[in-house]
Amino acid sequence: MHSLSECRLESNNNVKITFDGGDLSSDGGLLLLKDFLHQFGVPELLNRVLMPKDLRRAPIHRNGELLLQAIVQVIAGYFSDDSADILRKDPVFKEILGKKFLASQPTMSRFYSRLGLGDGPAKQLESIEKTLRKRVYSVEMPDKVVFDMDTTLFQTYGHQLEAAFNAHYQAIGYHPFVCYDGITGDLLLAVLRGGADYCCKDAASFMEPLLKEYCEQYPGIKRYARGDSGFATPELYDLFEKYSTTYVIRLKENPTLVRLAGDIISKVRAQMNDDWISPRAEYGEFRYQAGSWDHDRRVVVKVQKPSESFTLQCMFIVTNDEDSAPKEVIDHYCARGNMENFIKESKNGFDFKTVSSLFMAENAARLQMHAIAYNIFNWMKRLVFPEKMRGSQVDTVRLHLFKTAVRLVHHGRKQIFRMATSCMCKDDFLYTLNAIQRLEPQIE
Repeated sequence: MHSLSECRLESNNNVKITFDGGDLSSDGGLLLLKDFLHQFGVPELLNRVLMPKDLRRAPIHRNGELLLQAIVQVIAGYFSDDSADILRKDPVFKEILGKKFLASQPTMSRFYSRLGLGDGPAKQLESIEKTLRKRVYSVEMPDKVVFDMDTTLFQTYGHQLEAAFNAHYQAIGYHPFVCYDGITGDLLLAVLRGGADYCCKDAASFMEPLLKEYCEQYPGIKRYARGDSGFATPELYDLFEKYSTTYVIRLKENPTLVRLAGDIISKVRAQMNDDWISPRAEYGEFRYQAGSWDHDRRVVVKVQKPSESFTLQCMFIVTNDEDSAPKEVIDHYCARGNMENFIKESKNGFDFKTVSSLFMAENAARLQMHAIAYNIFNWMKRLVFPEKMRGSQVDTVRLHLFKTAVRLVHHGRKQIFRMATSCMCKDDFLYTLNAIQRLEPQIE
């Protein structure tokens, strides 16, 4: 029993186990996160923006503090609401949040419910995201951004409102929009939608606020956009052209496109007469105007014969890029496949798919909270981690850097977190800490 002062192993009576080791934590590496959040003014921003006025009596935990706790828990890999009770007295988490104890699971659950009240909290979370992005860009301004658009499925297992059967995924759930930066992996925007909504439904409305933000806030950044055939809609083409954004979007194959690509197809078939085994690929382009378009546009085509195959595959890409060669346009579009890795990282590493509430508004707010956690980690990885770790997934970083045992020792007013003398991540820890302390973001 744990009430005993000590216990022994039956396999070796000389081994004793006691529960009087003091203030210990297995998440010592998260102290780096505390300094990173401090450098970018995250705690102050959350308390200032997120529901700052509480009409009840003065709460023990402010809404901004609860959001910060939720973000830190997600980054550390504690996804369950019950984790709040487990971590309540953890010395590292208490230090990160600057509190004597963490909020309990019931308090966190009530907080998530408040996030789902009206559209106010959702807009505040979006504002927090934009402000943090601006501060990150003040440290490292990118030359270009690639808006990689896609949808995914958040599967549900209860009676969540507006969850529905999605024919493409053959499952019941939500069908959210996501837009990542194809270069950095930053999650630029995510919006939860009903499960039966088609890909391109309201796609222009989804993208316009983001395009407007980049045009107004970062006019020097070159803008590119990529999307699969689910986003092949004239409203999106017109929107990208309005905001001077270069787009490459795949078109679904149809008889007209195949007829216009007839010369290229014939060229590949002629090559196949000499060698049916080797792979073949030819590129070309033509002008095309669908019935729903108000003017013709450039369409780039790739006709491919895979190795040891007798079937030709055609890829059609509509674009407003008039300068790049057809192969360059195709290669640029195909690079969007990396976004699938970003989506998997978001779902598996940051638990995006947590949509357990009955109400869609609360699930949407929790998605925004998880998006902030994902981006904070991604910014941290890009700006301060050692070069060898910048391509690592979050699970690897948690295991190698965050999951580091520490012991808290009090000396008067000072607190000392003692790590193991043989700590394997010592060099990476010190490198990251020094890099964080060199950051000078512009905080308005």
